[in-house]
Amino acid sequence: MGTRVLVIDDDQDMCELIQASLASHGHHVEWLLRGEEGLEALREHDFDVVIADINLDRMSGLDICKKLAENRPDIPVIMITGFGSMSSAVAAMRAGAYDFINKPVDMALLTTAVERAIKHKPLREHVRRLDCCRGAAGRGMGALIGSSPAMLQVYELIRRVADVDTTVLLTGESGTGKELVARALHDESSRRDKPFVAINCAAVPPNLLESELFGHVRGAFTDAKDTRPGLLEQARDGTLLLDEIGEMTLDMQPKLLRVLQERQSRPVGGNTVVDVNARIVVATNRDLEAEIAERRFREDLYYRLNVVQIHVPPLRSRGSDVLLLAQHFVHKFAERSHKHVTGISDEAKRKLLAYSWPGNVRQLENSIERAVALTRSEQIEVEDIPERIKHHESSSSVLAAVDSELVLPLDQIEKRHVQRALKNAKGNKTQAAKALGVDRRTLYRKLERYNVTPNGSAPTE
Repeated sequence: MGTRVLVIDDDQDMCELIQASLASHGHHVEWLLRGEEGLEALREHDFDVVIADINLDRMSGLDICKKLAENRPDIPVIMITGFGSMSSAVAAMRAGAYDFINKPVDMALLTTAVERAIKHKPLREHVRRLDCCRGAAGRGMGALIGSSPAMLQVYELIRRVADVDTTVLLTGESGTGKELVARALHDESSRRDKPFVAINCAAVPPNLLESELFGHVRGAFTDAKDTRPGLLEQARDGTLLLDEIGEMTLDMQPKLLRVLQERQSRPVGGNTVVDVNARIVVATNRDLEAEIAERRFREDLYYRLNVVQIHVPPLRSRGSDVLLLAQHFVHKFAERSHKHVTGISDEAKRKLLAYSWPGNVRQLENSIERAVALTRSEQIEVEDIPERIKHHESSSSVLAAVDSELVLPLDQIEKRHVQRALKNAKGNKTQAAKALGVDRRTLYRKLERYNVTPNGSAPTE
C-alpha cells in the first residue's frame, strides 16, 4: 500500500475528487465529512498526510490542525478552503499547517503538496522523537527553534554528523544562528560534557589570532609574561568553533591547515607540540569558493574544512518559523524586563510574516526586544514594531503569493521575489541586491540556485 492520506471535508464531491486524483498517483485515500470523525480515525489508524478543509461544522480544520500539532506533529496537514485570505493563511500557519491551498483546488498542485509533505515526514518524526526525549514544549533542537522543512533538514544533518569526528563547515547569512547550530552539534554528540569553545576570527587582530588559537610560552613576544594555553588546547576532547573563518588572513591559513592535517599544534615561541583532540567546526557568511577565486582563501584549506557542510537557511525561507521565534523572544524579553507581555496581535504577525528579514534571526530578536520595551498592552501591536517592518514596501509581492490560488513553496516565493527585483532594477544586479537587502555575492548564489540568467535584461517568470 502506498502513502495513506486522510481527507476531512464536508463536501462529499470534493472528497471523491481528491480521492480519485491522488489514487491515480498511487496514494491510498480515505475521506470523512466531520472533524470529530477525522480525529477518531487518526487515533485508531496511521496516516502519512492529512488534508482538511478549514471551514467545517462544529470542529474546524484549524482545530484539527492544532490538535495534531500538539499530539502528532510528525503528520503534515494541508489546509484547503473556499474562503482564501491572508488572515486564513496566517491562521493556518499558526495552527501548524504544512501547506495552504485555496479552492477551487488545482489537483496537480495538491498532488505536489502531498508529495512534498511526504518527503519531509521522516524529518518531522525525528524532531518529534527529539522533543519527546527532552520533554520539550516547543519545536526545535537545543536552542534552535523552528519546524519548517528547511530547519528539519538542518536537524537531520546535525543528528547524522554529531558523533562523526570530522570537520563541519557551517554556511549562511549573518544572523541566521550558525553558532547555535555549532552548539547543537556539540550537545548532540558524545562530547557534550566537554568544553565548547568559540572564537570570532574577525574580532581578533591578525597578529594575536595565532597566539589565541595555539597558545604561547613565556617570553614569546613582548606582552607574553606567562605561558598560556591556546583555545585548541582549552577545547580538548570538546568542540572548537572558528566563526567567520573567511576573515582569517592568508598567512594564518597554512598554519591552521597544518593543525588539521597533523592534529597537533605548537605554542608560539615553544618547542613542544600539543595533541589536538577537539572537534573543529567552522562558520562563515562568505562564499568561500568566490574567495578562492579572488585568491583570498586557500583552496587546500577549503577542502579540508568542507568535509561536511550544513547550510543554515535565512529567516525569509523558514515560513511560520518567524512567528515561533517571535513568540519565543516575546517571552524572553518580557521576563527580562518584568513586563506582562504575552503575545503578538494578528495584524503585527502579518507584518512580521510579510517582511524579508535581511538581518535574519538577529534582526527579529532586536525588533521584538524593542517592541516589548515600547508596548503598552499585553501583546505586541503594529505600532510597536520598527518602521521599516511596519511599512515594508516589498511586502506586496510576498502577500500576493499568499493570497493567490495557493500558498507557493517558499523557494518559489523567493525565486519570484528575486525575479521581480531584477525586473524592477532593469537587470542591474547591484540595484537588485540593494533592494533585496543582500550583497551581490548572495544575489549571484540565488541566481544560480534558481537558474535565473543574470544577462542584464529582466528575466521572465
